[in-house]
Amino acid sequence: MSDLTSSLGPIQSSDRINSLDILRGVALLGILLMNIIGFGLVFMAYGDPTVQGGADGWNLKIWIINNMLFEGTMRAMFSMLFGVGMVLMTIRMENRGGGIEVADIYYRRTIWLLIFGVIHAYLLLWAGEILFAYGLFGLFLFPFRHTKPRKLYMAVAFLTLFGVGLQTFQYFSHMENLEKFELAQEYSEDEDIPQEIKKGKEAWEGMVDEMKPGKQKVHHMTEAMHQGYFELLLYVGHINHLVQTTYNYDYNPWDVLPMMLLGIALYRKKVITAELTTKSYLVMMLIGYGMGLSINYYETQTLLDNNFSVESVLTTGLTYHFGRIAVAFGHIALVMLFCKASFLGFLKSSLAAVGKMALTNYVMHSVICAFIFTGIGFSMFGQLKRFELYYVVIAIWLFQLAVSPLWLRYFRFGPLEWVWRSLIYGKRPAFKR
Repeated sequence: MSDLTSSLGPIQSSDRINSLDILRGVALLGILLMNIIGFGLVFMAYGDPTVQGGADGWNLKIWIINNMLFEGTMRAMFSMLFGVGMVLMTIRMENRGGGIEVADIYYRRTIWLLIFGVIHAYLLLWAGEILFAYGLFGLFLFPFRHTKPRKLYMAVAFLTLFGVGLQTFQYFSHMENLEKFELAQEYSEDEDIPQEIKKGKEAWEGMVDEMKPGKQKVHHMTEAMHQGYFELLLYVGHINHLVQTTYNYDYNPWDVLPMMLLGIALYRKKVITAELTTKSYLVMMLIGYGMGLSINYYETQTLLDNNFSVESVLTTGLTYHFGRIAVAFGHIALVMLFCKASFLGFLKSSLAAVGKMALTNYVMHSVICAFIFTGIGFSMFGQLKRFELYYVVIAIWLFQLAVSPLWLRYFRFGPLEWVWRSLIYGKRPAFKR
């Protein structure tokens, strides 16, 4: 490694932007609000409380709160911050005189993140992990490090609308299958159903079976998560393969990548560095929440009115991205106002510490929950009501808010951050303070 490359080391504490660390800490803890459903219940219960975990009382109230305020928003913020991280890293190295070494280091960083994602999913058994997607779409970010915000906004709009267009096309395709399913009901058992109607009927039935599994199927999936580690490797491995292939290419290009680009634009406009006026953030918060919560209310009420039918789930999916992005803007404005405020300094410090150790804390969620919910540990998968899962969330939050600042008092990085930096730069940075 050249002397120049050796000088392009990890970011120093003095170079960090506190508002970004706080926002990252909020997003990291907020992601667990949604991921806990995947850790403790079957995947289909994530958006449909009638599948497992309870759909009444506090179970339903928790679902409503999440669907209104947190579904997709924390993931959006976390994705934005990944884009910001790319800009901060590359611009800092370029300012130190880096040339081709900047690209070399950046792509090592991204490829190692891909590898971490594979390990996280297949060996730590978390099929809902996001690191692989960040590594994959992070490969496209480098050419955008100097792009002007206006062009980034255009790219975000194009990718988002293209994704909505694809989803709309799929929606009408599904509705066509529903029509064929209904037509098939008009035939008697003695009549031959035309092949085209039969195919549509089978396609609709297959989707309904996947989205709203019966009790026997839910029981089978629950029991599968109570197996030992090596059996879980095989069971979860099949799900991981689906997530890291089909899901990554059918969905994440319109979910993850545009948010990364939006994060770069918001950083360049000084939106997420707490540099705008209080009035600007108040206006941003009111507009973001006003638009986003209106859309999310429509979606929530539609699902409730139709008892989470497959048709209602498909219908609300058409407005999903508009609602989550708008609410994410409201959250960002609220966090920036908190950063600018002069109170609760201890909470800001704790959230910033959580954000500085985001990789370690994110993977820690998976390790803790694997021991709580799978057969490796207490086999609590499927045993808790939806609202009871949030006792686990609060316990993890309190633990990470307390331990993260304590850890950083004695060490420069979180343990996984230190490993990641060692692999990126080809040398071990100082670990202890």
